[in-house]
Amino acid sequence: MQLYTRSAGTGLPVVLLHAFPLSSAMWLAQREGLAKACRVITPDLRGFGGSRLGDDEPSLDLMADDVARLLDDEGIERAVVGGLSMGGYVTMAFCRRHPDRVLGVILADTKAGADPPPAKENRERIAQAVLSEGSEVLVSEVLPALIGPTTKERRAMVFGRVKGLVQSAPPGAVAWAQRAMAARPDSFDTLSALKVPLLVVVGEEDELSSPADAEAMARAVPDGRLEIIPKAGHLSAVEQPEAFNTAITEFLRTALPTPHP
Repeated sequence: MQLYTRSAGTGLPVVLLHAFPLSSAMWLAQREGLAKACRVITPDLRGFGGSRLGDDEPSLDLMADDVARLLDDEGIERAVVGGLSMGGYVTMAFCRRHPDRVLGVILADTKAGADPPPAKENRERIAQAVLSEGSEVLVSEVLPALIGPTTKERRAMVFGRVKGLVQSAPPGAVAWAQRAMAARPDSFDTLSALKVPLLVVVGEEDELSSPADAEAMARAVPDGRLEIIPKAGHLSAVEQPEAFNTAITEFLRTALPTPHP
């Protein structure tokens, strides 16, 4: 499975994995804003954007292995790996399966716990609705919770851009990803086993993965840092890109040893 990828910058490789049901297009402000500090690599996870879905059973482990293969193709031994929301789940699966390839970890607007039964059932319901009726259910049910109230009130263009990305999500990939996320394990053991620095970022107004979820993840790691982004909901990187990029840059500068040529 070859992932379609957008990259910018040079130096320390930083892989950023996108949220559900978006694509690497959501990282535009990160590719622009972080390129001076590092090499930003933003793949489309399988089925989204320019990446094929394939015939495999739904699995976050598979998505994590796709990312490992991408690093192989790019000639990268180890990278900082991070993700937002679903991208965070894939990042935790990557840490579980490829711990020796991780230099640092960024988890944004995500959570380490597994889905409780009602959440699993809701994912399956949305998967079936998308397959039978198309993306309308995403616009009516998923989109509203992705964006915080401040962005809805003050940044209509951001909301419109996210809505466009949600509407263009392929139904097959949406259903596949929902089923993969529903089956994910609890990842607190994975976090407590991390041997590298962790940055946890969360929007102050995130209703889907709360600041309390973020605090729990940061506490699970000896070297865990927490950054709360004001006036941002679930898509903190899109809603407040400057604050998000500052948090990442600061983490790369202070938590990771300078690589010597």
